[in-house]
Amino acid sequence: MSLTDFLRKQFIDVIDWVESEPGLLAYRFPMQDREIQSGAMLTVRESQLAVFINEGKVADTFKPGLYKLTTNTLPILTYLRNWDKAFESPFKSDVYFFTTREQLDQRWGTAQPITLRDKDYGPLRIRAYGNYSYRIQNIEPFWQRLSGTFERFTVEDLDGQLRARILSEMAAFLGGSAVAFVDMAANQAQFSAKLKEVLAAPFAEYGLELRSFQVESVSLPEELQERLDKASSMRIVGDLNKYAQFQTAEAIPVAAANAGGVAGAGAGIGAGLAIGQAMAGQLGGAAAGGAAAAAAAADPLALLDRLHELVGKGVITQAEYDAKKAQLLDQIR
Repeated sequence: MSLTDFLRKQFIDVIDWVESEPGLLAYRFPMQDREIQSGAMLTVRESQLAVFINEGKVADTFKPGLYKLTTNTLPILTYLRNWDKAFESPFKSDVYFFTTREQLDQRWGTAQPITLRDKDYGPLRIRAYGNYSYRIQNIEPFWQRLSGTFERFTVEDLDGQLRARILSEMAAFLGGSAVAFVDMAANQAQFSAKLKEVLAAPFAEYGLELRSFQVESVSLPEELQERLDKASSMRIVGDLNKYAQFQTAEAIPVAAANAGGVAGAGAGIGAGLAIGQAMAGQLGGAAAGGAAAAAAAADPLALLDRLHELVGKGVITQAEYDAKKAQLLDQIR
């Protein structure tokens, strides 16, 4: 081996990083047994940061630009090394490159339902998913807590850690919130903004800036969803007394077809009226929706419209709707 080949192998005079693959967050420049030549050129491209690490600590950080490595461009490292030759000799140091690009469309979601305690409904098991984006903002905590001495550190390497942190912080926030979860989930834009605010500090602990956070879907427990749908349907019907009467009338052919026959129908009518009266008495007519709702319920065409909405929500069947429609049309004729 010639002296020239030996020197080329031992000394580094150009340090740069071309981001050849997406999702790479940190890259350690290959040093092997080589030393950085005095006056070497360091190239830091846009959306990159270069960091010199000395004995496990961040020494000098370089923003985008072209640098000639001298005592002027490496002040902290020069001080730590205590050179007295104006940086004329080669030196060794770990050099890392970090991308500051925003990492878009990162997915989060509940692999298993998370349990939280809601102020209105008690313990809830919910599923949710969405997306978020982030970028590296503070190199030192990111390097110390995440990327470390890895030669390559990717978005995929970080994904599990961030997803777990998102879900734990979300559960803690929702469990301690004075606002009902159902109310927050009803406005997903506001819900997303609030969760972004909650998650900003945990992301900052890793040296990351949370740029966006979106809740795309929230799935409530089936039994709670049924209760909410039922309450919504009753609000649509308006007058609970008339709704109870309608349900009782619809129960007659069903009860007659059962083993109890007409006796069963009579029992169904009595039970239906009792339930309707109890509900109306408890609510004091508040759910009737006022005089306008009562007038609409008395109008056969308006009642048909409401019943059609109930078919769409699955509260009544198409057959029940058709039977009531025929009855109302007979009244109109």
